[in-house]
Amino acid sequence: MSNAPTTHPLRAAAGAAAEERQGLWLMVACGLLLATIGVFVEEAGQDPLTTVWFRCAFGLLALMVWGAATGRLGELRLRGRALLAALAASLLILANWALFFAAISRTSIGVATVVVHVHPLWLMLLGAWWLRERITRLQIAAVLLALAGLTLATGLLEGDASSGTYDKSYAIGLLMCLAGALCYASMGLIVKLARGISSFALAWWQCLVGTVLLSGWPLLHGWPAMGPAWGWLAGLGIIHTGLAYVLLYAGMARLPTSRVALLQFVYPAAAVLIDWGVYGHAQSPLQLLGIALMGAALLSLRRPAAR
Repeated sequence: MSNAPTTHPLRAAAGAAAEERQGLWLMVACGLLLATIGVFVEEAGQDPLTTVWFRCAFGLLALMVWGAATGRLGELRLRGRALLAALAASLLILANWALFFAAISRTSIGVATVVVHVHPLWLMLLGAWWLRERITRLQIAAVLLALAGLTLATGLLEGDASSGTYDKSYAIGLLMCLAGALCYASMGLIVKLARGISSFALAWWQCLVGTVLLSGWPLLHGWPAMGPAWGWLAGLGIIHTGLAYVLLYAGMARLPTSRVALLQFVYPAAAVLIDWGVYGHAQSPLQLLGIALMGAALLSLRRPAAR
């Protein structure tokens, strides 16, 4: 007869519920943390590529420390197709960061964060074009709803924008967000095709590539003056790349996929509130309606299609 201990079903269920609650709070904390990225970018006051380099450099150090502490440095050794995929994905995420940072000064933290989160639409369209994935009627309806929400969220139908006299810089910022979202979706498609790359390895390679590739940029364009700017830039790497990655990874490991998809909307929603609270950039009722429509549509796209 086996002497292996047995776990009472009620105790097991209670343990699973507790673990899911932990995952819930970790994901919420990660979303709230990421929502402050725009504040750090604005307060650092550097050009987009300098900001990206500092995020990569400090993020690389933070991830190395975490990887060494958890014994996961072995995941960083990639070869062949996995290495090529990681390098390609790194270039795309760097472009995503640079475009997003550049768009913030042209639009606002809230608007830029919301618009850049249309990447699930791009991913679905890329999957249909590249992988020949079938698009259902529900997905088509979700795309149309998301586009309607996006139009409202940008504020282009209100005030001077509706008369065609809006600031062209604002429109360029919106296009940067859409391009950044396309880069992020393309990165997701590459990672989907090249299996076997952990999220930790992907984040580390992104920071390594950015640190090396952009190393000459601060030298040519000048280092930030010693003072608060260095603290804000260090925070982008240590907090928003290192710490946020740890929280995200730990939270995702404790939650079902459906809950993870829902909680990823904490980031843009909190960014809108932070932008209003810190800089007074309030969204109009129409913009808030647009954000709600986008959230509903994008959430439906993240759900598995019915078989």
